[in-house]
Order: sequence, then C-alpha cells, then structure tokens
Amino acid sequence: MTRLFPDTDPRAEKVLHDLLRQASPARKLEMVAQGNAMVRQLMMVGLRERYPIDPPEKLKRRLADLLLGPELALKVYGPLE
Repeated sequence: MTRLFPDTDPRAEKVLHDLLRQASPARKLEMVAQGNAMVRQLMMVGLRERYPIDPPEKLKRRLADLLLGPELALKVYGPLE
C-alpha cells in the first residue's frame, strides 16, 4: 500500500483505504464532486481577494479563465471586460 499521508499513522491510513474501497461508485463520484465544488469555492475566495472591487459576473469570468484557460474562456464567454 502506497502511503498518501506521511504525517498520518499507518493504521489510520489503512482504515481510510479500507473505507474508500468499500464505498460505492456513486459515493466515490459524490466525494469527487464535493471536492471539485470546494476547489471552485477556494478559487473564488482567492479571486475576491485579488480583485475586491470586481462584480460577481466579472469574478465568474475570471474563474472561467482559470478553469478553462484564457483561450477557451474567450471563445465561450467573450472577452474579459
């Protein structure tokens, strides 16, 4: 078993591995979706800190640049005004 968390007791990590193996595919997808949502929220927090006067629409457009890349975001959402 490959160690994912070197600062965690190996017995605790084994319990985590066992629980993940027992999880249904639907539960695993739910956990991935929750992780993705958390990453998006953290990215928005960072954007709000960097651009505190931008309105929500502009922040969402900036988020699209980060998630899709500037070229695709430009094609999908138009220029960042």
